[in-house]
Amino acid sequence: MILCGIGDEGGNSLDSQIQATRELGWSHLEARNIQIQGVPKANLHDLPELAFERAAGDFEAAGLSVYCFGSTIMNWAKRVEDPFEVTRAEVVRAIPRLARLRTRFIRIMSFKPPEDEFRLPKVVVERVREVVQRFADVGVQAVHENCMNFGGMSPAHALELIDQVPGLKWVFDTANPVFNADRSKARPWPRQDPWEFWTAVRDHVAHIHIKDARWVDSKNDADYTWPGEGEGAVERILANALARGYDAALSIEPHMVAVFHDAHAQAQDDALRANFVEYGRRLETLVSRIRTGSAGSALV
Repeated sequence: MILCGIGDEGGNSLDSQIQATRELGWSHLEARNIQIQGVPKANLHDLPELAFERAAGDFEAAGLSVYCFGSTIMNWAKRVEDPFEVTRAEVVRAIPRLARLRTRFIRIMSFKPPEDEFRLPKVVVERVREVVQRFADVGVQAVHENCMNFGGMSPAHALELIDQVPGLKWVFDTANPVFNADRSKARPWPRQDPWEFWTAVRDHVAHIHIKDARWVDSKNDADYTWPGEGEGAVERILANALARGYDAALSIEPHMVAVFHDAHAQAQDDALRANFVEYGRRLETLVSRIRTGSAGSALV
């Protein structure tokens, strides 16, 4: 099994992301947003060509492989009403970069639904189907994350999307159900159950994001925690995954210092890096404890 982390959780700059990964002794990372000197921070598929080549070269020089590409394709910042050419252009830019990095996985989503939406529209399915096929045509596996998107509205919505999109696999995020509404249930929608979501999609999971959180009623939002200390059922899900023979990657996404899409977050790279390294070490300890302990009901 491969341990890695989402790069910009270890620092905004390319150098900090590489340093954090190497400090943990890991040989892989999940590339998402990168700040290179003189170039605004951007997703890997939006960096200017010279900046991207600098990143690719630095990864190689450091002996690091990009296990998964955390794209912004159809993510929570995009609406299905937006011109689909925006998405197609991102796919076109991503494909040669995936080949350059020899990366086999790309994280996608399925657009942000309106606050009152509870259905999975046909147009969303059609668009996800096209994107997944375009990547499949070049040997890349698209993995959909359960986040603030149509496919992440509930376990039932996830299964509906998987059923209607041939070849789609899942990247399961352990904490996202903590703050997402289950739109398959009666209103007022309750928040999702991480274990229920995991057991619904686990047969389709090709990648796992390790994040943990607790819901705070007073601020109507979540606080992020160390892995296994929140409401994300992290230890139970990991024990079950390992007992079932999961041998792909676990990718940390701490979110504890700064949320990467918060435009007001100005956390310094050293703080991000220190948190990333500590989070990675705690995950290593957690995995070791699970492996040396009794599986018990882990297969349930």
